[in-house]
Amino acid sequence: MTGENQTPEATGQVADAVKDNWVDRLAPSAARPYLRLSRADRPIGTWLLLLPCWWGLLLSMIHDGQMSWHDLWIFVGCGIGAFLMRGAGCTWNDITDRHIDGSVARTASRPIPSGQVSVKQALAWLVAQALIAFCILITFNWASIALGVLSLLPVAVYPFAKRFTWWPQVFLGIAFNWGALLAWTAHSGKLELPAVILYLAGISWTLFYDTIYAHQDAEDDALIGVKSTARLFGEQSPAWLLRFLILAVILQVFAVIMAVVGASPIALLLALCGSWAFGWHMHWQLQRFDPNDDDVLLRLFRSNRDAGLIPLPFFAIALFV
Repeated sequence: MTGENQTPEATGQVADAVKDNWVDRLAPSAARPYLRLSRADRPIGTWLLLLPCWWGLLLSMIHDGQMSWHDLWIFVGCGIGAFLMRGAGCTWNDITDRHIDGSVARTASRPIPSGQVSVKQALAWLVAQALIAFCILITFNWASIALGVLSLLPVAVYPFAKRFTWWPQVFLGIAFNWGALLAWTAHSGKLELPAVILYLAGISWTLFYDTIYAHQDAEDDALIGVKSTARLFGEQSPAWLLRFLILAVILQVFAVIMAVVGASPIALLLALCGSWAFGWHMHWQLQRFDPNDDDVLLRLFRSNRDAGLIPLPFFAIALFV
């Protein structure tokens, strides 16, 4: 059987992985199930975890009007930590959801339900990723270390949220945007109000993009009794997405104003342009939203990497103005 004719089940590939991703092409065969467990073949989650970290770091630097070589390490450390903790979180999610995943077409090919990795092997992999991430965390200040340890609570709770609430995306947002708090504090040594507002903006953004994502599984989720905002909103999803868009932009604007107000007017204008462009991209997504087209839904969800990247050059330039 040629590689072109093999099914995802035969090759171990995950159904919704990025086509021709580096894991399937380059990773050693023994490592592939573990990397797939960590979603290394689907990097969008790492980006969505990382980008609020970089928002928080840059705005904290603008707020203080200071930068150091350690900030470069915070920038790099957040990148490595996001990859590791996203992997650990996804591993934990797949352990807790292994019975549900086997009943959903999009997730049945994941390593645990497909039999590529046992639960014990997955637990060992989870611990290994978390320990390496902790080694990075302890190079930061004590306040950010405490925040990093505290972040384990929402990470642990999130996989169970869809069993008891129609709003599991809120729990995902709480976990995925924690980096805005942590990176701000890693630079400044203290948690301040602009970081909290930025964190809330990130949660609103998560409600936006993960509601889009959840529409892919709405029918399967209804059959097995799993809750989501996609199921809750139904045909009203576009109206709710617009609300989340507006809230995310307003909150980010407030965070920017509070963080940058002490800098020059040009710096403030630049940073606000970044937030406006962020909102424009979300509006672009909303105009193309089609709850009945899974390909469109996945493409829009993945495009949020670009949405989250858009403010960064504006923030970075504002730092030097």
